[in-house]
Amino acid sequence: MPSEVVDSSEYKYRGRIINLRVDQIHTDSGYHGIREIVEHPGAVAIVPIDDKQQIILVKQYRAAVGKITIEVPAGTLSPGEDPLVCAHRELKEETGYQAAQIDRIGGVHTAPGISSEFITLYLATGLTAGESAAEEDEAIELLRVSLPQAIEMIHDGSINDAKSVSALLLAKDLIRPQV
Repeated sequence: MPSEVVDSSEYKYRGRIINLRVDQIHTDSGYHGIREIVEHPGAVAIVPIDDKQQIILVKQYRAAVGKITIEVPAGTLSPGEDPLVCAHRELKEETGYQAAQIDRIGGVHTAPGISSEFITLYLATGLTAGESAAEEDEAIELLRVSLPQAIEMIHDGSINDAKSVSALLLAKDLIRPQV
């Protein structure tokens, strides 16, 4: 596999959440080209399951895709923030719930060909309801479904963002139905 060397980097955009960097590169096989890299601080996504075995999902408008999506609660890491701390914060902000237990169940690179974003995935249990504190640009509606319903929503395309699909499929093997 050829190695890749960055000859130079230039920032084309520096934003509140992302930066766009263009790297001039070459490989040991003689290829010269550019790489457009979206730098992202990382994020978390949480599968909250209540004592009735209901998964709590969020419905919200996503400007990048121009439609309302159904997702697991999630949020971007603040600089230097521990992902577990972020998971607790985002669960409370988006759903109003606090969790007695939040366990890491995996993680995903969302688009490794163009972005540095890595999302740490969690399962939240022992939920206690409270008031949400969504950010001013977020209009979130909660949706409660069983795990089998959530998996069916993946298959029918109702849930189709990568973090939610990954998190729910990983959680599926960890959540035991109540008897």
